Amino acid sequence: MGRLPQAEPWPSCLSQFFMWEHNGHKRPSFAIEPDIGQESVWDYPRPPALVEDTRLVEIFDGKHCIASTERAYRVLETASPPTFYLPPGAVRPGSLERIGGRSYCEWKGEADYWALAGQSDPIAWSYPAPNPAFERIRDYLGFYPGRIACFVDGERVHPQPGGFYGGWITRDIVGPVKGEPGTGHW
Repeated sequence: MGRLPQAEPWPSCLSQFFMWEHNGHKRPSFAIEPDIGQESVWDYPRPPALVEDTRLVEIFDGKHCIASTERAYRVLETASPPTFYLPPGAVRPGSLERIGGRSYCEWKGEADYWALAGQSDPIAWSYPAPNPAFERIRDYLGFYPGRIACFVDGERVHPQPGGFYGGWITRDIVGPVKGEPGTGHW
């Protein structure tokens, strides 16, 4: 996968978020050592980095592919598996509808939620007005792999534990990851 990028500089008003001791510079003693071709979530930076990914990313609703791209972005943040974001043009027109509800990410900003057309359970989210460091993923969609079938180069993605999180776990990612039992203080 190569060397991971360093995070972009952040405004001083976010300094409270830098007080957490893990920031991708040194793995904690409990981190799993990655094999060749794997990435440790403990090598990812904090604040997170935004990285292009050219692997084939596909989203399936049952038997139908509703999104496909080789132009995704991954958000890499210490202790979390990558979250993939797909360009809006990669989603089959009419397959998603914006639904109520919003949340706020200290790094990316305020998120909107999306459901399959005619349904009400969120399966994806997007940032219509992201913070400047994440402008490249404006309107891109992140999908919950625990709620819809997500694939990277043909490999079925496992969801990040914890229900709320949107990280994608594949065989090239090692942890432990945020959301597992006993990680609430991360």
